[in-house]
Amino acid sequence: MIVPSIDIVNGRAVQLRRGKEFVLDGGDPVDRLEEFSIAGEVAVVDLDAALGRGSNAELIRDLVRRAPCRVGGGIRDLDTARRWLDAGATQVMIGTAATPEFCGALPRERLIAAVDAELGHVVVDGWRSPTGVPVLQRVGELALVVGGFLFTQVEKEGEMSGYDRAAVAAVVRAAGDVRVTAAGGITTAAEVAELDRMGADAQVGMALYTGRLSLGDAIAAPLTKPLPGEVWPTVVCDESGRTLGLVWSTRESLGRAIAERRGIYWSRSRQEIWEKGATSGNTQQLLRLDLDCDRDALRFTVRQLGAGFCHLNRRSCWPSAFDFSDLERTLAERVARPIAGSGTTQLLGDRALLAAKLREEADELARAESSQDVIRETADVLYMALVALTRGGGTLADVRAELARRNRAVSRRPMARKR
Repeated sequence: MIVPSIDIVNGRAVQLRRGKEFVLDGGDPVDRLEEFSIAGEVAVVDLDAALGRGSNAELIRDLVRRAPCRVGGGIRDLDTARRWLDAGATQVMIGTAATPEFCGALPRERLIAAVDAELGHVVVDGWRSPTGVPVLQRVGELALVVGGFLFTQVEKEGEMSGYDRAAVAAVVRAAGDVRVTAAGGITTAAEVAELDRMGADAQVGMALYTGRLSLGDAIAAPLTKPLPGEVWPTVVCDESGRTLGLVWSTRESLGRAIAERRGIYWSRSRQEIWEKGATSGNTQQLLRLDLDCDRDALRFTVRQLGAGFCHLNRRSCWPSAFDFSDLERTLAERVARPIAGSGTTQLLGDRALLAAKLREEADELARAESSQDVIRETADVLYMALVALTRGGGTLADVRAELARRNRAVSRRPMARKR
C-alpha cells in the first residue's frame, strides 16, 4: 500500500535529495495532507527537528487533528514520543533513539523504528552520522519491541531511480510479522505493487510531488484478481460506516474518483464511467479509499449529499435501523428549514434555552437509578448534545475524530471534579 510523505522545513512541505539537496517546495502541508489523506495514513516528518535546527510541532499538531498521521523527526526522548501519541499520532517513527530499552517503554503497536541506511548500514542524526551497524542487525534487535519498520535507502532517496529489491526483501524477512514500510527511490505503480506482494508498504514523496506517480495509480497498484472486464466490487459507505450500496470500479474510474474527490464508478450495464448524482443531484464527496485484505475489493468512504445513494431516493440500498446520523440529518434540516412551533427549532434558535435544557437533562441522568430511567435520560442528553453540536457547526464525524484522537492517547487524564 502507499504511504504518502510530507517532509516539513520552516513550515513548508519540501522534497530533498538524499536528505541534503533541496529539490522543490511542495507548498502548504495542510493542502498536501488534504490531498494525500484519501489514501489513509500519511507520514509527517519534521526535518528541522530531525536536524536539530528548530521545530514545526504546532503545525504538525494541527495536521494530526485533521487526518491520521504517523509522526517522525527528532523524537529522541520518551516524553516527546508520548506527547505525540497523546496528540493523536497513529504511530511515532523513532530513528536515532531506537533501542530495545527505549522502544520497550512505549506501546509496541504505536511504534515504528526508522532504520535509515546508507549502503546497508544504519545512519542517524538526520542521516548525517554513520553507526557502522548493519541494517539487518538493527532490525533483529528491535523486531520484538516495535509495531513497524520504516526502511529508508538514503542513497536512493529523492532520486526516483528505483529501489534495491533484494535489500527490502531481506528486511521484510528479518522483520518477521512486523510490517515494513520501504522508502527511497520508489517511483512507479509497478514498484508499489511489487512491494505490496513482498509484504511491504511504499512511502513515497518525490514521485508524487513531481507528478511522476499519480496518487490514483499508487492506491490502485496492489489490486489483484479483477472480475471479467477488469472491474472490482466497490462497497460505498458514509462517514459513520453505514453501507450505502455496491458498485463497480475500474482503474480508470478510480483515477478519476481520486483526482476529482467524487463518487465516480463504472457501469457494467452501460459499459461506461458514471458519476453519482450527476443527474439526480445526490452527489458524493470522496473522503477515503481502502483496499480489502485480499486486494480484490474496494471501499469508498463518502460524504453523501441529497436524498441518498439509492436510485429510489433512499439513504441506502438496504434497509437500516435508525441511528445518530439520521438524527443529525433531521437537525440539519431544521436549521435549513425552521418549523414554527417545533421544539427543536426553538432550541436551535435560543442559546439560553438550550443551555438550560442541557443542564436539566444532565442532572436528571445523574440522578436516574433504574435502567429504564437511565435509558430515557441518556436519550434526552444525547439529543440535546446533538442539537448543541449542530448549532455550533460541528458534525458527528468531527466528534468521532476527536474521540479517536483521545483513544490514541497514552497518558490518561485524572478524573477530578471541577470546582
